Amino acid sequence: MDETQAGKPVVGHMYVEFQIPQDLKCPYPVIMVHGGQQNGTNWTGTPDGREGWAQYFLRRGYAVYVVDQVARGRSAHNAPEAHGPLAPLNRDFAMRRFIAPERYVDWPQGALHNQFPGEAKPGDPIFDNFVSSQMPSLADYAKQQELNSAALVALVDKIGKSILVVHSQSGAFGWVVCDRRPDKIAALVALEPNGPPVRDVDNLGAPDWFADVGRWKVSGLGDVQLTWEPPLAAGETLKWTKAEKATRPDCVGCWSQQEPARKLSNLAKVKIVMLTAEASYHAPYDHCTTQFLQQAGVTLDHIYLAERGIKGTGHMLMIEKNSDEIAGVVHEWLQANL
Repeated sequence: MDETQAGKPVVGHMYVEFQIPQDLKCPYPVIMVHGGQQNGTNWTGTPDGREGWAQYFLRRGYAVYVVDQVARGRSAHNAPEAHGPLAPLNRDFAMRRFIAPERYVDWPQGALHNQFPGEAKPGDPIFDNFVSSQMPSLADYAKQQELNSAALVALVDKIGKSILVVHSQSGAFGWVVCDRRPDKIAALVALEPNGPPVRDVDNLGAPDWFADVGRWKVSGLGDVQLTWEPPLAAGETLKWTKAEKATRPDCVGCWSQQEPARKLSNLAKVKIVMLTAEASYHAPYDHCTTQFLQQAGVTLDHIYLAERGIKGTGHMLMIEKNSDEIAGVVHEWLQANL
């Protein structure tokens, strides 16, 4: 309760729904956290009526917990004075990033996208289902990270050691939860987690393609500071450097720590897998997140779906036509690593 606000509303709370199968085969529940402009319906069904990842993993013996982020969906936003204002929905952003990047080709790999399950235009029922499920997010992304990472820490404290699945915007929450509770995270499944490190990237289209934009990320991975070894002194900040050129012409140049690099000793205790789709706007820069983590002493598996024969996928891995194939990759990795 916030005793300082009119009406003493509940603030910072997170709605969580769960199902536990009778034939429980995995000792660790799966927590599924949606990304920006989304809500828990990302996981509970697809816009063309297929079962979602919640059902996929439930049928394979996992307990499944699906959340609505703080101040979104069923996690009521009844205290804007405490949470801050909402950013309005942007359908053009959704079209360019999520639904039909092949029409715009704002990044080189966008032309390969062909897996959205519908005609990708207003009036098509599948398109309308997806667009109508979108929701505004808190405008302050740093506040999102603070509130949601705290709520997720409270969740794992309540239900015990878990598999944490994060997507896109919620990727920044995942690093914080693993840092704060490395003993409570059996594995982190990072589906194109928010990135790239240090600076965000604007997609310009040809011929320039990319530009660094926005804030400097406090931890490199987000706006909540992580636990570094050696520790940062009071008022000390991390120092960054950028590669002189990208490793490939269709990718961005990566930011990293200046050497000698500090280590993320808590994250290094967690088993991590990251997935990247062939046609997503993450395809040009998810390798930077891998390099950043490796420099900080973190071991992880980075799976490029195209290398597994899963082609044409965009950023919304869990709702596209080949979503079950992608879930299968995650399931296979969990079986091999837990």
